Amino acid sequence: MPERFTRLTSRTFVMPQASIDTDQIIPARFLTTTSRDGLGAKLFYDRRFDAEGKPIADEPLNTIDPSERRILVAGDNFGCGSSREHAPWALLDYGFRAVISTAIADIFTSNALKNGLLPIQVDGETLTRLMADPGGRATIDVEKQELTFGDEAPMTFKTEPFARQCLLEGVDPLGWLADRIPAIEAYERSRQEQYA
Repeated sequence: MPERFTRLTSRTFVMPQASIDTDQIIPARFLTTTSRDGLGAKLFYDRRFDAEGKPIADEPLNTIDPSERRILVAGDNFGCGSSREHAPWALLDYGFRAVISTAIADIFTSNALKNGLLPIQVDGETLTRLMADPGGRATIDVEKQELTFGDEAPMTFKTEPFARQCLLEGVDPLGWLADRIPAIEAYERSRQEQYA
């Protein structure tokens, strides 16, 4: 189950490259598991490790403290490529809780929201300002749907209402439905009694 996501203040991690696809996020050779656990170690593997599997010393993802950098700021067209839930799983397991870009692929957005990772689309000017301050502090308020950073006034973003509710409650869509089974069963009983 995802953890409840109401408000997050964190330093950002900037990846300015455009069109970071799901195979870069988690290479296909690591898709042999149905468990989310441990996938953070494989996140951006080909960027973080050499051909022998040794960490690349000057790769920033190998030197930051993921608990301090929970917001990924990425170039345009993030999460494009094939559909794979492993991509948001790997980002979450590594420590990211939100991704900000000017364009985020639709299928990636759907998979991310179902798993508790918040994709936020911003305009080009906002992205440029965020990228100009790598490691800067940003605050995301899911309830208000506001992003604040630096000395900027809060800017609003949109999240699909049901996905936003799931983030706030800390459930995925199936968990949301499971929480309502007693009400569903009561409704079904009332309908059966009504037409008996």
